[in-house]
Amino acid sequence: MRIVIAEDSVLLRAGLTRILADAGEDVVATVGDADELIRVVSMHRPDLAIVDVRMPPTHTDDGLRAALRIRSEWPGTGILVLSQYVEERYATELLGDDIAGVGYLLKDRIADISEFLGAVRQVGGGGTVLDPEVVAQLLGRARRSDPLERLTPREREVLGLMAEGRTNPSIARTLVVSDKAVEKHVGNIFSKLDLPPAADDHRRVLAVLRWMKGRTQ
Repeated sequence: MRIVIAEDSVLLRAGLTRILADAGEDVVATVGDADELIRVVSMHRPDLAIVDVRMPPTHTDDGLRAALRIRSEWPGTGILVLSQYVEERYATELLGDDIAGVGYLLKDRIADISEFLGAVRQVGGGGTVLDPEVVAQLLGRARRSDPLERLTPREREVLGLMAEGRTNPSIARTLVVSDKAVEKHVGNIFSKLDLPPAADDHRRVLAVLRWMKGRTQ
């Protein structure tokens, strides 16, 4: 996989490059600011861009803005955003209307190299990865709205796992229940949230995140 890294910390940038290179991935460029990120993505057309949210020149949301531009101009490039802590507004904006090939991870997760590499490959392959803390905070805010209050505690657990991109069998194994029980919970969730159920996992997560986005704005 061809990867571009955008991180203003020289040490972290070097560390990410070493981890990825040792794992057999091709890091085609590393940059320290958002403007340079746009340039190298335009030049290399990578499979994945790993982007820090806060970068020069303003150290506010420059990395996120660059990531959104990449999503718009080069939709074939996956985006894995790294953040020091959960920023709900940024996470919601990044997820937008299409979460295929998008990831949002806290930088602490990099310490678990296996987990980090799994996220890189999943997002680079068109999948979705959301840090559990991101999911928890988005759901935490959404719980204050009326639609989510219709859900039972178990349905909320299932919704949280759905938002992480889990399949029904994966949810069943995690909650130690049958596949049929999960199917029933999923059907109830879509019914209570006025969302049609969908067979495709990505569309299912998209529907959940669309609803959360509308309620957290």
